[in-house]
Amino acid sequence: MIIARSPLRITLGGGGTDLPSYYGDHEGFLVAAAIDKYVYVTVMRPFVPGIYAKYSKLEHVEAVDKVEHPIIREAVRMLEFRTPQIEITTLADIPAGTGLGSSGSFTTALLKALYTHRKRLIHPGELAELACHIEIDRLGEPIGKQDQYIAAFGGITCFTFKRDGTVESTPLALDLDTMFDLEDNLLLFFTGFSRSAGNILRDQNQRTQQSDKQMLDNLHYVKELGYRSRDALQSGDATRFGELMHEHWMHKKRRSGGMSNAKIDEWYNLAMRSGAVGGKLVGAGGGGFLMFYAGDRNKLRHAMAHAGLEEVRFRFDFEGTKVILT
Repeated sequence: MIIARSPLRITLGGGGTDLPSYYGDHEGFLVAAAIDKYVYVTVMRPFVPGIYAKYSKLEHVEAVDKVEHPIIREAVRMLEFRTPQIEITTLADIPAGTGLGSSGSFTTALLKALYTHRKRLIHPGELAELACHIEIDRLGEPIGKQDQYIAAFGGITCFTFKRDGTVESTPLALDLDTMFDLEDNLLLFFTGFSRSAGNILRDQNQRTQQSDKQMLDNLHYVKELGYRSRDALQSGDATRFGELMHEHWMHKKRRSGGMSNAKIDEWYNLAMRSGAVGGKLVGAGGGGFLMFYAGDRNKLRHAMAHAGLEEVRFRFDFEGTKVILT
């Protein structure tokens, strides 16, 4: 049995500029951080032929074309298993649809496990690009590249998405005091809303492809906020970073009417009155997790708990996608 795991992620600045419709013309930039919440994939060879897939459904089919799970189907097909006899199981610390990049984490963990099963090594950059190839090119999902790259590399990382599709990754130059400050004062609260990011990202994709001025101006500004967030963190000014999070959220909400709702706005405003310096919804929007940088974390925790939101505590992950058992 092989068990691989991939970290989930939070975006610290510049989110949304990693979609091909944007970086293909304008180059994208963002800062992301892997966290110690994981997607796990196990791969083993069963005693009888066929492909077994165990996730929220159970599948047993004889041919790869019959697999219903699109990512599993394309990954097994891409590795050209001539006589499929494989069992794939997935588990996660946090469910899908919560804005933490679980799809990209699943794809990287699956590929890492399958490559290990085939006795093949794969570099994190190659792993990330293969995961992007499956989700974006083969399946046509209207998503960006950050989830696959931060899952594969781990750490707190700056990514530049070049016009030619290549990706440059550079670790964020944080001192330890600032990193511990972020781990102590960045707080995640589950809104209770799970959602598919597809509709929001599809709208952004289409408007960007149509050179919609309002959308492009918004993304240009958010990219600039990504650079400013990087600079604030590298200079050790975490409070300034928190203020930039608020500015980011105000601009992010303008991209789509589905980005927020009355209840999320109510919780956000409560947090800003209760010790938060700034915050935003993590991911494409519409639900998932609210993340805040807290000036007074105890006051913020009490306010959010009283409002019925569950906190998920985390630390950063610096290992990326890895095999933990073979």
